[in-house]
Amino acid sequence: MIDQQIDIATKDGKTTTFITHPERGGPFPVIIFYMDAPAIREELRDMARRLGTSGYYVMLPNLYYRSGVMELGPIPPDPEAPERKRMSGFMNSINIAMVMEDTKALLAYAETQPAADTKIVGTVGYCMSGRYAVNAATHFPDRVKAAASIYGTHLATDQPDSPHLAASKTKAELYFACAETDIYAPQEIIDKVKQAMEGTNNEVEIYPGTHHGFAFPKRPVYHRDAAERHWERLLALYRRNLAQ
Repeated sequence: MIDQQIDIATKDGKTTTFITHPERGGPFPVIIFYMDAPAIREELRDMARRLGTSGYYVMLPNLYYRSGVMELGPIPPDPEAPERKRMSGFMNSINIAMVMEDTKALLAYAETQPAADTKIVGTVGYCMSGRYAVNAATHFPDRVKAAASIYGTHLATDQPDSPHLAASKTKAELYFACAETDIYAPQEIIDKVKQAMEGTNNEVEIYPGTHHGFAFPKRPVYHRDAAERHWERLLALYRRNLAQ
């Protein structure tokens, strides 16, 4: 595997992006891996590497570059903790339009790389970024063939770019993995997404016995069986849709 971390120019500055892909056999379909709220950390880089070993050119961008931060360090569970409030500020400082501009810049960079095949793109987003992964499919419908939201938030809003409205705007296959207990994506929100996806080839799946964050090995809520299931579902989604 080849790992590198580079600064990619965007409309608003430069996003430091971790890139990983196999050493041989390219060019590879591109996967854009959108981080969760606690930001870039080795845990996410390891997950990107796991994706890359399946034959993908994986890009993990820092979405907080506009605030001049990248790695936030440990985030205490206490909602009143200063570190958590600081993280919330960063999370609320970005939006779908900004991240789609960043995605445009990431794809433009990947186009210059011999190891990347930017005609075939998949996305995945965790937590705050589930909506970004899904919106990439609607904003870049000719490139993004598959998008996955893993315990995503803000999945059914009253905005025109709400993820639950995405099925009519893209031919990409969409997959929503949802925790059974999630204060950030309660059952009524999941039901709205399910209803909107009826009659399509997209899937909304609830993982029994799980809480928000179940796929991250370093989290107290880590659920090994559910995490492995999410990998199986994610890789199968990409195999179906990102074949060259």
